[in-house]
Amino acid sequence: MAHHKSAIKRIRQTRKRKIYNRANMKTVREAIKAVRAASTLDTAQAALSAAFSALDRVTARGIMKKNTVAHRKSSLSRHVRTLESA
Repeated sequence: MAHHKSAIKRIRQTRKRKIYNRANMKTVREAIKAVRAASTLDTAQAALSAAFSALDRVTARGIMKKNTVAHRKSSLSRHVRTLESA
């Protein structure tokens, strides 16, 4: 266990951030799964919009890096485009 006051505070902060980050990442993962699971184009586009919103929120909060989010958004868009042609 930490003995310094600052180390104890750091542990509290880390624990709080970890819970916050996990919750936000869970919403992102669920949004991405919804896009991948969508079978029709309409549901996929609605899920894609929600996923983009969740990804942008996570980027703005500093939980994920912007290039990682760009990569994920590109991948999801590509997936939805394959539904258009099918």
